Amino acid sequence: MTTSATIHPFPSPRQTDAATLRRAIAASALGNATEWFDYGIYAYGITYISAALLPGSTQQAILFALATFAISFLVRPLGGLFWGPLGDRLGRKSVLALTILLMSGAILCVGLIPDHARIGFWAPVLLIALRMVQGFSTGGEYGGAATFMAEYAPDERRGFYGSFLEFGTLAGFSLGAALMLGFSLLLGDAAMHAWGWRVPFLVAAPMGLVGMYLRSKMEDTPVFRAAALHDAGQPSPRLPLLVRRHWRPMLVVAGLVVALNVVNYTLLSYMPTYLHRRIGLSADEALIVPIIGMLAMMAFLPFAGAWSDRVGRRAMWRISLIGLLVAVVPLYLLMATGLAGALLGFAVLGLLYVPQLATITATFPALFPTRVRFAGFAIAYNVSTSIFGGTAPAIGSGLISLTGNELMPAFYMMLACIVGLIALHFMPETAGRSLHGDPFAEKRA
Repeated sequence: MTTSATIHPFPSPRQTDAATLRRAIAASALGNATEWFDYGIYAYGITYISAALLPGSTQQAILFALATFAISFLVRPLGGLFWGPLGDRLGRKSVLALTILLMSGAILCVGLIPDHARIGFWAPVLLIALRMVQGFSTGGEYGGAATFMAEYAPDERRGFYGSFLEFGTLAGFSLGAALMLGFSLLLGDAAMHAWGWRVPFLVAAPMGLVGMYLRSKMEDTPVFRAAALHDAGQPSPRLPLLVRRHWRPMLVVAGLVVALNVVNYTLLSYMPTYLHRRIGLSADEALIVPIIGMLAMMAFLPFAGAWSDRVGRRAMWRISLIGLLVAVVPLYLLMATGLAGALLGFAVLGLLYVPQLATITATFPALFPTRVRFAGFAIAYNVSTSIFGGTAPAIGSGLISLTGNELMPAFYMMLACIVGLIALHFMPETAGRSLHGDPFAEKRA
């Protein structure tokens, strides 16, 4: 895809060399992998975590655990409000070094909480507190990492390089899920309940330290440094001014994130519980199905990212949203037929979702000008995620309980895709554009 160049009053930074670009990809992707590693071990270890730390019957404890998972998302907007403006003022890398430390530290500490039998109500209190710390740090992590990656990538290949951030998403989730499943198969149910569920949480510490080291050794992004020279002495706008000037991209991002995250958290976080408790697969089968599906998704992510550099981001999102809207109910019906149907249905759902997932990093940061990119993206993304992302597993489960219809999660995904298509209508194409511009201002002009 060819986009006409727009001239902007910014100095042109030198071309990023290949080695620096690889380090930027690793530094960005490892933080995202750490975030989703946490989601993977939480989603796949929810039975053990709820039994060890939460009161009540098994079903009540699992529902409480799902609600606790959602609680971390309620503080993500606060994290976006705190870290986003800080990242636009101080730089991307300084904020990202802090967020990965906080995030990995909170994950580690979950594995160290004493059992409910030992400390009573303090166990769920500590779990909720640590989930909130994790959510607060994640509020700056994803928007910052995506911005960091986008601002290092060359304009004409931003989709390809940006896809590796989401490769980190699935790699982290798969690693967490595989560790929890592997320990479960290796140790057995009794040992897992006694202590085995804690071990995967301890892996977060070295992941966080490696990520902080990589980020601390990087220069800030060429785009940020160029903008900082041009805008020296000019403070980033405060929240009211940010919203007043940039409400259009914030609404577009928020609308697209409704579709993105309802699908994302339903597929990755809720699906093991759904397949086991609603469809009737064995516990191990319900864990294996999404892992195989995610491996298939990882294989296609770079190709989808590269294709978006040729055909544009809008085309990729349209294919994904319409495909999911049409196919999600038949694929849910297919998953209900047994293990083979679940494997095929999940894989097809995942591949239909890939065009969205592969292009997040290339799409969302490019909708904002540099001076407000971190804050605008982080706030819009995290507000929408807190309402529609982390709540998706609990809403899907609650709708089934309310109606008795096992297809309610599919209908909820369809509604989210309709919201995404409406938002997509108002999104300008950004493939190949310089990040020094403001696509919404250029569209109006």
